[in-house]
Amino acid sequence: MEEKKFDFKSFIGFTLIFGILMWMMYSNQPTKEEQAKKAKEENAQKEVKPTSATSTIQEKPIVTDTVAQAAIQSKLGAFAYSATLPSAKDTVTVLENDVLLLKISNKGGYIKEALIKGFESIKKDSKQAVELIKNNNSQLNLVLTTKDSRVLHSKELYFTPKLTKEGANQVLTMQLKTGENQFLEYRYVMKPNEYMLDFAIRTQGLENVLNTSKPLDLEWQLKTYRNEKSVSYENRYTELVYEYEGRKDDYLNAAKDGEETAEDVSYIAFKQHLFTSILLTDTHFKTVQLKSDNLVDDQNKDTIFTKEFNAKMPLEFKNGNLAYNMNMYYGPAKYEILNGYNKNLDEVMPLGWGIFGWINRYIFIPVFGFISGFLPFGLAIIFFTILVRIVMSPVTYKSYLSQAKMKVLRPEITEINEKHKSNPLKRQQETMALYSKAGVNPMAGCLPALMQLPVFYALFQFFPSMFDLRQKSFLWADDLSSYDAILSWKEHIPVVSFLTGNHISLFAVLAAIAIFFYMKMTTGDQAMQAPPQEGMPDMSKIMKVMIYISPLMMLFFFNSYASGLSLYYFISNAITIGIMLVIKNYIVKEDKIHAQIQENKSKPKTESKFQKKMREMMEQAEAQKAANKNKK
Repeated sequence: MEEKKFDFKSFIGFTLIFGILMWMMYSNQPTKEEQAKKAKEENAQKEVKPTSATSTIQEKPIVTDTVAQAAIQSKLGAFAYSATLPSAKDTVTVLENDVLLLKISNKGGYIKEALIKGFESIKKDSKQAVELIKNNNSQLNLVLTTKDSRVLHSKELYFTPKLTKEGANQVLTMQLKTGENQFLEYRYVMKPNEYMLDFAIRTQGLENVLNTSKPLDLEWQLKTYRNEKSVSYENRYTELVYEYEGRKDDYLNAAKDGEETAEDVSYIAFKQHLFTSILLTDTHFKTVQLKSDNLVDDQNKDTIFTKEFNAKMPLEFKNGNLAYNMNMYYGPAKYEILNGYNKNLDEVMPLGWGIFGWINRYIFIPVFGFISGFLPFGLAIIFFTILVRIVMSPVTYKSYLSQAKMKVLRPEITEINEKHKSNPLKRQQETMALYSKAGVNPMAGCLPALMQLPVFYALFQFFPSMFDLRQKSFLWADDLSSYDAILSWKEHIPVVSFLTGNHISLFAVLAAIAIFFYMKMTTGDQAMQAPPQEGMPDMSKIMKVMIYISPLMMLFFFNSYASGLSLYYFISNAITIGIMLVIKNYIVKEDKIHAQIQENKSKPKTESKFQKKMREMMEQAEAQKAANKNKK
């Protein structure tokens, strides 16, 4: 075999070719300016901003490696197509108007961030924008069951975004594709200056991909961020509300964990005291599984989240496709806004059931809204309280008048009790006869108090629901929707912290003092007027104890409540005390009442049917007792 010799010419040729290639690579290298421009373009692709033009992503598959394609195909089946597109990146598209900013992720196609503009979140001493969704605290997921027996989750798959404009509206479609014209689509429509989005879920060309013989489960989850100063107070009003079977509404317990199954559901609201996230549907969900978990075990430690809400609802196929038109709301839990949509969303707010809610919706909210339109909120509460007490003053008058009449009759009632000490039935007969002759109704003092209960309870629900009080200051209170700490401490004092937290609210203290003097004026007189009955506890002693216990209970209860509510009760009780002093000293005179009672006694009385029936029953009972005694 001939020995190969070193070919110097070939060596020179290869060296020249190698050098030329190296020179070409070097000369084609981008400049610093070109590199900076390219980096800027890549960053712009990660966050797509709304424009008037259509925003699209190149849809041709980019994964060309056959091994990688096989692995994706094995895992995702028909949905492997979506993983090969340029949109298969964890980037977001921004939708933004004057009141709301949303970021929707390619991965999962759902909202990853929701920021409410114009409001601040208060967490201890720090302030930041109110963000209902951030850092993966919320998910929207469709459980996809395919014909080849795969179970996939849309939250783990990549959607292709397309942003357009329809007039002033921004329209974002997120498509999870199995081919050029086969996809699952989420469609978001943001309108100017609106918290409510149009939202739709539909499929196209997936009849041979998805198992359409049974519904797909839509899962919605949210861990609610703390946004207010008092985590315990905020958590008390953080709850899951839903509407079902027409216009019925219900909620999962605000304080405890809970699960519920509801049928024919039209909306689900994850309410966070003064803000809320709502999912509405035109096509009602047939059966929904709802769950609420309380995340606050210790308010000194658990200060990031309050509740975790979960809802699972079936989406049914029609002619092999999904077609659901929905709405999403991210914004304030404010009556005027929610009620303005005419979708029964005002029920999300805990205004009370029955007559209590009626009073709040049609009286208190309009009246307070009118007053606060021209007065600062603190003064508006005071003016509103004065107005309520003036309207209720006739009831207060009747109540006090009844107490005064009973006080005048007390000596005669005591005499009857002593005379018939051993005969309770006779004692009762004589007492009723005295009331009838004197023209006094012993229940007249209770009825006015019962009439005030609807107003009392309605106001108890009204103030915690008033969004307008949020972060509005008055005197020493910096937020009328939360407590006003005149004294606070960092250390955990076992018994004290359990009762009052780590602060003392001055408005709560003033309300407790006012209720003490009010009870001293009213309860004391009632105790004196009510003689002890045989076999019954001495109510006078119980009432005397309650004079001191009730204000303390009120202090502990309202110490963490909204200072606006405590301000109302302080002013209300102070005004009531003033009204009663005026009634006692200038309107109701005991000597005049005594003279009127004596005059009533001298007049012939005609029994009412009820009084006649009661007298006959007592006489029959007395006769029966006498007959039994004779037999013995």
